[in-house]
Amino acid sequence: MESVSSILAGLGSFAIYFFISLFMLVVFKWIYAFVTPHDEWQLVKEQQNTAAAIGLMGAVIGFAIALAGAISNSIALLDFVIWGVVALIAQILAFVMVRLIFMPKIVERIINNEVTAGIVLAGMSIAVGLLNAACMTY
Repeated sequence: MESVSSILAGLGSFAIYFFISLFMLVVFKWIYAFVTPHDEWQLVKEQQNTAAAIGLMGAVIGFAIALAGAISNSIALLDFVIWGVVALIAQILAFVMVRLIFMPKIVERIINNEVTAGIVLAGMSIAVGLLNAACMTY
């Protein structure tokens, strides 16, 4: 039977990766809100805009899925951070792809609280996060 100390030996690494992941989630939210032409967080907090909440949380979930893939496949902390930045770029590109190709009026539709627009954006963001995570295997 293993001792408690050997079971908890990886706790330090867990904490480092976990807290860096939380930090990266916050940074992602800031960058995502800066890059998009509408301020999702303001729409959610001040106007209770459901479409903006769905779109933003889909992007956060997609990014978190990709971060999980980066953590699972990284060989060092720096490796994880680099792939986390790649995941961030992929999520921004997902928004650009929806805006330019699939739904050119996505910004206006989200501002107008059209839930279907939020669902399309969330779905694309989660799909890109899943693909991103799957591609992070070596």
